Order: sequence, then C-alpha cells, then structure tokens
Amino acid sequence: MNSGVYQLALRDEFNKLSQELQDYFSLAPGSGTYGIGEGVFDVVGCRQRWLRPLLALTGNEEAFFPEYGEGIPFRIENHAHVDPFGRPALTARREIYFPSGTRLFHDTTSALEVPGKDGGQARARLVDHVGRYRRLVTDLDVSVTAEGRLRGVSRGSRLLLGPLRLPLPDAVDARAYAEQWWDAAEGKHRIQVKVIQPQVGLVLVYAGRFDYRLAPYLPGSVAGTSLPRYAEPDRWEERT
Repeated sequence: MNSGVYQLALRDEFNKLSQELQDYFSLAPGSGTYGIGEGVFDVVGCRQRWLRPLLALTGNEEAFFPEYGEGIPFRIENHAHVDPFGRPALTARREIYFPSGTRLFHDTTSALEVPGKDGGQARARLVDHVGRYRRLVTDLDVSVTAEGRLRGVSRGSRLLLGPLRLPLPDAVDARAYAEQWWDAAEGKHRIQVKVIQPQVGLVLVYAGRFDYRLAPYLPGSVAGTSLPRYAEPDRWEERT
C-alpha cells in the first residue's frame, strides 16, 4: 500500500500540489515513518467569549475547546495506517500548548473507494471521524487551488450516539474550511482553518506556520500498518 488517503482522493489532481505539500500529504500506511510538525498558531481557539462556556462542556471529547490565544505553540503528529475496518487512514494528533494547559485535538480521515462514473477512474471518498470517541463524523471534500494549495471543506456532519446515527440539519451543522500551503519566503508550512456555524458564526479558528519532518518508528513499536497505541482514540467507529 503506497498511497496516502489524499492521493487516493485527489488522484491526478494530487500532482498539482506544490512539491512540499505532496511530500506532506503522501504519507502512506506501511511506510515505516510518521510526520512531526512543530510551530506556532498566530491565532487558535474560540474568539466569541459567550460561546466558550458551551465549548467547555465538550472539552472531554478532545475535538473542540473553549480557550483562545495568539502566538500559541503546537505540535502535530501524522500517522498513516489501516483502520480496524480495513480502510486506509491518516490520524492527526495535535497538542496545543495554551498557558492554562495543553489541549489535545485529533481525528482520523479514512478513504472509502467510490467506483468511477461510466467506467472512469475510481476516486476515494474521505470521511473524517473527530475526537476522542469518534462520535462526530463528516465528509471531507478536497481540491487543489490554482496556487497549488490544498483546500478542504467538511460537510454533512453526523453524530453517532450509541446505536443512533443522527445527521445534523444544515441549519445547525458547522462546516470546517481549511487551506494548507507552502510559504517559500519563510520556508514553512502554513495552515488556516475556520469552523463556521450558520446561526452563531465563527466557532473555532486556527492559523499558523510550522516546520515538518518525517521520523522512523522505533523497531517493534508499530506492527505493520497499525497505529501506535498512544495515538489511538478511546473508541473506534465503523459507521460513516
């Protein structure tokens, strides 16, 4: 297995990304390496003070958080693996170092193969399971801009609560708009993400820059294409 989930989703369009982004997003299961990014968020968190107490109620989910800060250091690890249901996946584990304490925010993006139309080339559908218990799931549409940036938009969120699968109506669903690019002048990766809910506006934002490198797994620490134990969620979810 030598393709990452973003390669499976973008197919030929993947080659339109800048070379630095191709290197970043080509991490594939079984490669024997994982990605480490370290940098600073210019802004991160919830800007709306009145909304922060509500986000504090979901802090244990490790998906949303009530803090807000500027100039906040962070670390991200990217692990390419096969999820427990046999799907190629990429788990991103983020540590955000607020003065009041460290917040963990993580998700797993899995690739589901979709047959090509009229016998054309198949293209994977990306599904993102968010948080410690993977109770929030969204579809992720990705594309490449004319400048060679990666753009992603989440849509069609669902809550998975016990046996229930609850699609969120458009009126209450929050969408994430993400863009990542290579800043040649700074020699760093740049990222900007905004989560917007139609009724309340901007729920969460993070934007900043970081350095990125690949590191080998220690011998015996990862079995084949699995995920290191410390990066695993508390619960896996097969439903999409």
